[in-house]
Amino acid sequence: MSKPYTLYAAPLSLYSGKTRGYLRWKNVAFHEVLATREVYASELLPRVGWPVIPVVIAPDDTTVQDTTDIIDYVETHEPGPSIYPEGPTQKLAALIMELFGDEWLLIAAMYYRWTFNEEFAYGEFGNALYAGLPAQERAAKGREDGARFKAFLPLLGITPKTAPAIEATYEEFLRAFDAHLAKHDFLFGSRPSIGDYGLIGPLYAHNYRDPASGTHMEKNAPRVASWCRYTHAPQHTGTGEFLDNDEIPETLIPILKIFAREQLPILLATLEQMKSWYAANPDADEVPRAIGMHEFTIGGVTDNRGVIPYPLWMLGRVTAHLASLTGDSKTAAEDLLTSIGAEALIGLDMAPRLIRKGFKLYIAPTNA
Repeated sequence: MSKPYTLYAAPLSLYSGKTRGYLRWKNVAFHEVLATREVYASELLPRVGWPVIPVVIAPDDTTVQDTTDIIDYVETHEPGPSIYPEGPTQKLAALIMELFGDEWLLIAAMYYRWTFNEEFAYGEFGNALYAGLPAQERAAKGREDGARFKAFLPLLGITPKTAPAIEATYEEFLRAFDAHLAKHDFLFGSRPSIGDYGLIGPLYAHNYRDPASGTHMEKNAPRVASWCRYTHAPQHTGTGEFLDNDEIPETLIPILKIFAREQLPILLATLEQMKSWYAANPDADEVPRAIGMHEFTIGGVTDNRGVIPYPLWMLGRVTAHLASLTGDSKTAAEDLLTSIGAEALIGLDMAPRLIRKGFKLYIAPTNA
């Protein structure tokens, strides 16, 4: 028997929840190591170069960081059913939903944690990062570290002005997803997809697990709460199938329309900012985590947020898949995008293209 994978993670971590849920469904052997400050110093910084979780160490000692890269690594190296639908339109929608969960529901996850669960979050930071300290010291240090995360809220566009719109758009999503789950176990049938794991991070690790927002979910979207428990819990691999004939459930269309209405304009604006930044920095290689501030709109409310390039890398996965399609598959995918109001993705020029290497984001070489 080969060595198990090692997952460095923490219970409160959004992206740890995504990775853990996937590894459990895939039924690969792994053991989880709590990412304390000591573990960051001795294990993660030497391997990755910056403090981040989750990180997975493969049985051959390969280090993999970033949830999408982790999932793709395991999909490539382990047997069993795939979470990527074979149907081209389902795969397109699944990639969109991963992007939507990872980078748009992140806003609601951070808002609800730091608006309604702040004291709980401080305690969780202390319990994770300083597990070996006495309770009083653990609490004090957890508050210090948690405050640094809370300080990121304006970068995400979370302000008193946008707060009502964040709540309204999240409630709209919850209603739509709860209605979808009345008919389907997962996004595309009875098997989870990459899109489901995009959603599970914010929905489980923040908005289900944090007590106040978890109570809210149980009351207002009980099927979503059940889906969170099931999708994150240990399961037997090989269960479930994607819907036949590359079907996109009608109940998923309202959620895809939220993506097109709310997230896509930010992605397109970010792309334009990225083009301008690269024109002003033509010799750039590594891409900063943020390249300024710009206006954005959520739920009809306009404010400012950071220009964050990383989602463009994920958007590139969507557009690359779309560009690979031909014939009837291409027509069906473009028809779906048009029907949800996302036709701007058709033929979208993603230059400068972003790639990940060495656990960071870079400009792709022009000949790559």
